[in-house]
Amino acid sequence: FLETTAYFCMKPKMGEKEVSPHSFFSIWHEFSSDFKDFWKKENKLILQERVKEAEEVCRQKKGKSLYNIRPKHDSGIVSKNRSNT
Repeated sequence: FLETTAYFCMKPKMGEKEVSPHSFFSIWHEFSSDFKDFWKKENKLILQERVKEAEEVCRQKKGKSLYNIRPKHDSGIVSKNRSNT
């Protein structure tokens, strides 16, 4: 615990000899809850961006046909029969 408080440069409050666990973890709790909130918001924004990108890709693919429709040519058996009659 003392090494951790030294790593984060925590100093004891006035009138105390050492950093108490209560003071350290109260600050740590605030930090971790804020971090969790920001993490959730950021993940939500990233998810929304990815959904928009996926929808755009779907729209583009729907706009393009997966197959080409060619006009009929009059070269089949039916067309030959029509021209003979």
